[in-house]
Amino acid sequence: MARRRKTKTKTRKTSFKLGISKRKKRRRIINPPSLIGILKLLAVICVFAVVAIGLVFLNRYVKKTVPVSQSSASLKLVNVPGWVSEQLKEKVYAAAAAGGEDLKLDEGAARLVQQNIETRITWLDDVEVRVGHDGIYIEGRWRRPMALVKRGLQGFYVDAEMVVLDFVPVPALSVVKVEGLSVEPTAPSPGRVWQKDDLAAAITILARLDWMDKSVTPDKPLLDEIARIDVSNFNGRQNSKTAHIILYTKDNTEIIWGAEFGTWQRYLEAKDEEKLANLYGYYKEHGSLSGDARYINLQYSQDRVSLPVDKY
Repeated sequence: MARRRKTKTKTRKTSFKLGISKRKKRRRIINPPSLIGILKLLAVICVFAVVAIGLVFLNRYVKKTVPVSQSSASLKLVNVPGWVSEQLKEKVYAAAAAGGEDLKLDEGAARLVQQNIETRITWLDDVEVRVGHDGIYIEGRWRRPMALVKRGLQGFYVDAEMVVLDFVPVPALSVVKVEGLSVEPTAPSPGRVWQKDDLAAAITILARLDWMDKSVTPDKPLLDEIARIDVSNFNGRQNSKTAHIILYTKDNTEIIWGAEFGTWQRYLEAKDEEKLANLYGYYKEHGSLSGDARYINLQYSQDRVSLPVDKY
């Protein structure tokens, strides 16, 4: 009997040791991954993420850098003035396509393009769109900016018809800045005619100078030397005894114009035609408005332009 008990005890001890050994093996099996393994896994995930993000940005970059005129169905602007910048052309193409990149060469697409331009672009008037054998042709009358107006950080153009144009750089044009306009609570929206007396007075003078440039000095426009026109004293609203309108050249020479166009007789000034003749006579004689004069007085009748004060 004693021997049997000993045998049983040994068996129990042996089986108990085996149980402990099995539990240890199980613990080894279910141990979590090592830190190095986790880092390797994260590195692989990061690589894939970076590649995916890179592809997304590359796709966006390619779409952004491909001009709309090429990605859309053969849109073609015709009879475009030389001053129209590439940025302005792309703006028209983008508006014409309105997000579509597979316009068909048919009358339906032409009507859609015309509608898009008429509702989204203020730079073109009297737009005509037609379908050709190799593309959709867009033609119209381009509104040339005559003046630049700034309100705080916002800037916009106004053409000779007082139509407001959104700001797009046109480096080929020297657009004169208008200063001293009466303050209004809200800025005009593009495409609207801005009915404003002091602005209209500035635009009228600039338009006459533009006409004189084309007629008298087409190779070297006088307007290219004008930087700004100040109408802060329009109709003498600040001081009735000083000039109502003054222009400034790029080197700050004053050109004293006087009253608004068409009102010279009321203020006993020189005729508007005489002012223009004196100004362009001086310009042609000296080859520039930036001579030795600090200011050029056109306000009163005289045999020659008044140059009372030297610059230096």
